[in-house]
Amino acid sequence: MLISFGCPVSGAWAEPAVVGQVARRAEELGYHGLWTFQRLLVAEGDQLDPVYRSVLDPLVTLGYAAALTARIRLGVAVINLPYLSPAYLAKQASTLDVLSAGRADLALGTGWSAVEFAATGSDPAPRGRRTEEYVSVLRALFTEEVTSFDGDLYTVPPSRMAPKPVAPGGPPILLGGTAESALRRAGRIADGWVSRSAATLDDIRSGTQIVRRAAEESGKDPDDMRIVVRGAVLAGDRDDARPLSGSVEQIRAGAELYAEAGVTELFYDLNWDPLIGGPDADPAAGLDRALELLENLAPSS
Repeated sequence: MLISFGCPVSGAWAEPAVVGQVARRAEELGYHGLWTFQRLLVAEGDQLDPVYRSVLDPLVTLGYAAALTARIRLGVAVINLPYLSPAYLAKQASTLDVLSAGRADLALGTGWSAVEFAATGSDPAPRGRRTEEYVSVLRALFTEEVTSFDGDLYTVPPSRMAPKPVAPGGPPILLGGTAESALRRAGRIADGWVSRSAATLDDIRSGTQIVRRAAEESGKDPDDMRIVVRGAVLAGDRDDARPLSGSVEQIRAGAELYAEAGVTELFYDLNWDPLIGGPDADPAAGLDRALELLENLAPSS
């Protein structure tokens, strides 16, 4: 199982110097990738987790990290696809891939925030067909010299998009989702599945089986499917319901449970730690805590 790290995008530690410091050090320590997430708005009066109150744009942050690194992969989990056209995201993802020399990973979801749907003038329905068409348009724009697409939800007149991504076929596309239909779709049309932050080990174990079974039924090698998990880390007191809590040794032992569940890549995400990614966290103390965990959880340690 590959070990990656959550890029600083939320709260007090999401500052330019910290993004650069964490990105460079994660690469030096041998982490496989850096992962971000998307949150546009929080409705006034909404009691969402503090991690969502102040969030950097994920692709802009990865572009910044790309300029400061050379090897580490750069992923977003997830971009909510209803918020923007597939042609626009194809241009953004291709640009990130070009500027990072082929290091981009792109995970997509359909979103859940009513205020974000309203503010972006978007509608996730019908989720299944929308996702299928969206992925088809992305792959066409990534690979075809002249792209033409006429679907029920998206249209691309005969046109060219350049530059193309550096990675053959474009950045790998992963899909989120928890419903069985979404999991099967990930196995059938995507390069893998990415779990949500609240997923339990049982959720991941069963989801992985569904994704790989759907891939095999579609004529794909199930072992090629990427299973990426955001591991929300909470160092300190042990919570048996959270595998990545407690001491560094307990967190590492918890990571092994994900490997046994069939996960191919786990990224330790400190944005969910209120002492690091919380909007009211002490920046200096939070950074010290984050850097210590970055060092102690490194795959090369």
